[in-house]
Amino acid sequence: MTVLVQMRMDGDTEIFAKSLTERADEYRAIAEQAKAAGAVHHRFGIGDGYVLVDDEWVTEQAFHDFLTRPDLQQFISEVGGDVTQPPDVLITEAIESPDQF
Repeated sequence: MTVLVQMRMDGDTEIFAKSLTERADEYRAIAEQAKAAGAVHHRFGIGDGYVLVDDEWVTEQAFHDFLTRPDLQQFISEVGGDVTQPPDVLITEAIESPDQF
């Protein structure tokens, strides 16, 4: 059974949005590392002063182990994430439903 992870992190969304283009190869490399670590799905959203991460992982522990890597924390900081405060994280068990798409 997988878990759904929604994470809201405050930060500079302008820097973040630029980094998606300027550092695209790094994002691709991190995505491959995440897949190898247990990520199933991943998507970003940008709000007013925050970034939303919408993921699915094989386990909650796999997500936490990946997120807390020092190199990833450094990258998040460089692309506008505020790592001085913990992000808001919501983790739920992924379930199947008849209306799923």
